[in-house]
Amino acid sequence: SRRLSRTSVIRDAGRSGRRGRSSRPFGIKAPGRAGTSKGVALEFLALLFGLAGLWFGTELTIRGAVTVASRLGVSEFIVGVAILSIGSDLPELAIAIDGAIINLQAGDASDVVVGTAIGSCLGQIGFVLGTAALFSYLTLPRSMVVQHGSVLLGSAALLGVFGFDGTVTRAEGLALLVVYAIYFAALFGDRQKSAEQESDDGHISTGKAWLYLLIGLAIVGISAEFTVSGAIAVAAALDISEALVAVVIIGLGTSLPELSISVGAALKGRSRMSVGNLIGSNIFDTLVPVGAAAAISTLRFDRDLLRYELPFLFFLTLTVLVFFV
Repeated sequence: SRRLSRTSVIRDAGRSGRRGRSSRPFGIKAPGRAGTSKGVALEFLALLFGLAGLWFGTELTIRGAVTVASRLGVSEFIVGVAILSIGSDLPELAIAIDGAIINLQAGDASDVVVGTAIGSCLGQIGFVLGTAALFSYLTLPRSMVVQHGSVLLGSAALLGVFGFDGTVTRAEGLALLVVYAIYFAALFGDRQKSAEQESDDGHISTGKAWLYLLIGLAIVGISAEFTVSGAIAVAAALDISEALVAVVIIGLGTSLPELSISVGAALKGRSRMSVGNLIGSNIFDTLVPVGAAAAISTLRFDRDLLRYELPFLFFLTLTVLVFFV
């Protein structure tokens, strides 16, 4: 059976944009007849391998992150916001850059780039945060909620302002990147204020902790791709609806790294790391993928996103922040 990934879906969508609208969602090709039992078994093994990798990668990531937080003198929340969020969102950034390159080649992947960023934010602040809350009582100091929540809401508002005229220009894309760079630098501006006494594994050196963190993030990202690709292939082989594949498997698949890390952190009692990962991911997704793609090639901003998805994201985020207060 044909093996699909999130990146291949983006490329198919961009190519269909050059030819005109495809009759199938997200440019997904019609699956052929159900694959052989051997093929389905192999794809199912890939799916299980991906799920096992998610668990193992999460264990390494959290272990490394806790130690790094202690050695750097910053809180686990800051590590979640500044390090885990970027690591778990690198696939989305790669997809956005891939979409921008398609635009340069006379294609049109703007809807996919912007829609993926907003959809990822909705999934993380809603589904992922809600799932993590089922496993642990999530709390944040009010000062953190106000400080980082204002940036979260402000980034969504800024994206709406830039996209109000129907496009996000290169200058506006660069402005989004500069805003994120300023926020990132400010995170480490006052270590003592954000530092907390966190218990870490004293047997792990600082270098080994960074190695655990980076390897864990890489394993989570690769395993998420295996999980999504395996699930798509199995679904296609079993003749499951393409719409269901596109919306459920690919849609939820983009949030698998955040879901794995946030739930894993919550289960270990690291609630601030869990929440920090999601807040940082949403700020990153709102500013960086769209900003980087627009800096390469001007993006078209669909009016429907301004009417529905973006306002819904803003008010959902505001509601979540009120819960924490």
